[in-house]
Amino acid sequence: MGQAAEILGISADTVRRLADRGELEMVRTPGGRRRLDGASLARYAKSAAPPASARPTSRESARNHFPGLVTKVTKDKVMAQVEVQAGPFRVVSLISREAVDELALVPGSLVVATVKSTNVMLGLPKP
Repeated sequence: MGQAAEILGISADTVRRLADRGELEMVRTPGGRRRLDGASLARYAKSAAPPASARPTSRESARNHFPGLVTKVTKDKVMAQVEVQAGPFRVVSLISREAVDELALVPGSLVVATVKSTNVMLGLPKP
């Protein structure tokens, strides 16, 4: 719940309420803990994001890291397009198909998008 809240930019209580209302798919572990379905979280993040015109801008430079959730992966023979919802921001990365396959990126995967100049790199968050 905490990771989902961080990705969506909302509180863990709000994530719980969304799950209770059925807006996020959730299962309970044998110990009673709530687990969210990554693909469901990706769909919600994509639908809840504000339009680009409503997003704040910043004058920051240098390297920026955005934890987020993969919402869409489109692959061809050599390259892949990976869409990530990072809080209110949609980040699109064009990377090799091989990298997507090695990282096992699918909708619902947690990633960290690193933005430097015009390049967006994806990596897996530390466990």
